[in-house]
Amino acid sequence: MRKLVLLLALVCAGTALALTGGAGTHVPTAQGFDPSKMTDEQEAIVSGTGAEELGLLDEHGTSQQPTQYFPRGSDSCPANLSSNIKVNQNCLNLSDPDLQGRGQAQNETSIAIDPGNTNHLLASYNDYRRGDGNCGASYSLDKGRTWNDTTIPTSFTRGRVENVADFGAAREYWGGGGDTSVAYDSKGNAYISCQVFNRGRPTSSSADTSSALLVYRSTKNAGASWNFPGRYVRASNDTAGEGVSPFLDKQLMTVDNNSTACPSSQTAVTPGSSCTPFQDRIYVSWTEFAVDGSAYIYEAYSADYGEHFSPPHLVSGNTPLCDNTYGAGTPFGNCNENQFSQPFVGPDGTLYIVWNNFNNRETEAGNDNRNQILLSKSVDGGNTFSTPIKVSDYYDLPDCATYQGGQDAGRACVPEKGTTAKSVFRATNYASGAVNPTNPAQVVVTFGSYINRHSNEANGCTPTGINPATGQDLYTGV
Repeated sequence: MRKLVLLLALVCAGTALALTGGAGTHVPTAQGFDPSKMTDEQEAIVSGTGAEELGLLDEHGTSQQPTQYFPRGSDSCPANLSSNIKVNQNCLNLSDPDLQGRGQAQNETSIAIDPGNTNHLLASYNDYRRGDGNCGASYSLDKGRTWNDTTIPTSFTRGRVENVADFGAAREYWGGGGDTSVAYDSKGNAYISCQVFNRGRPTSSSADTSSALLVYRSTKNAGASWNFPGRYVRASNDTAGEGVSPFLDKQLMTVDNNSTACPSSQTAVTPGSSCTPFQDRIYVSWTEFAVDGSAYIYEAYSADYGEHFSPPHLVSGNTPLCDNTYGAGTPFGNCNENQFSQPFVGPDGTLYIVWNNFNNRETEAGNDNRNQILLSKSVDGGNTFSTPIKVSDYYDLPDCATYQGGQDAGRACVPEKGTTAKSVFRATNYASGAVNPTNPAQVVVTFGSYINRHSNEANGCTPTGINPATGQDLYTGV
């Protein structure tokens, strides 16, 4: 140790002599340094002591800078158009004609920014590179300039989890997945919500039609890797394919990542407050399609960073706005036909959930086929919800079967010009909401509508009811 100290002293003395020099020696001007702007090469060669001094390591020697380990993009099929950057890093390839698009497509996208480090972005999508749909994601460490793909470990989950799921075996394997959403908490943890399911017969050789909602967490590496297996939000066991369990669909997620937490003694929202009582609480909402024909919206939350989730809470209950019920019964309220829910949180911790409701469509006068956007809120952290209110009416897209030669019956689509053209765009309209971060009283909801204030209804775009065979909207023209 004494020899090492002496050696370091001599090196330092030599360095000092070299810098001060003698007469006529050039002394360089010191340059400023910002550790947040270190290049990949600098981060790769900095010493462990230097990294600790710069805050790149914590007291346990663990990296606090994911950029030190992950490259900035490795796309071999670049497709950047001007300032538009391709997020998913796979290349397109051919599919057999009867499986057109499989093995290459992505759709139904979501994106989030880390509020604690705006260099970090996480995007997700339905990913078909495996053949069937799956939950895919990509992450960026440089404000979206370059991206890397990341793998979500969705192959199987635990088949038995007490009070949550029992699929009759140690593992439950999943054939498909999708309907993703992503979010960060205030601590820099990233989350992805994923719906998984099995198709059953005759598509599959197995009768299993089980489904589940999962959440995965990426701890301090910006989405490069994920915990395994995912944590259940909700599970529906139908391994025998008997159709007696609900099908869980279209889950979306948000996280209360407000930076200011209220005192722990506060258990409910204070209107107009600048703090949240539910910091880092994860909220997931979804639809449950039941055998009685109902489709209710539910919500569950996690207060321990996605390790466990609460029992489900009903969101879509009773309101006079729902004056026409569907199916065989209304066991949980007259708003029994809903879909496409999205949760979002205000700066005071209020949870909002907005969704599409279809319980008014057949009672409107004449051929009017409008639907409605409803919203409910919770001020106690997702345990109870207010009576739904109407945000607006809207008109969904036209019936595929009527206007596109019978293609994709039972779905709406973006119609192509001409009666013989076939649309490749299956589509629907649903809402997305946000709250002003500086004023919790200001709430905004956006949504698509086939007819809106800018439409020219006199030019062949007036409602003409619903196709009874498919349940989709008809118009005088498209």
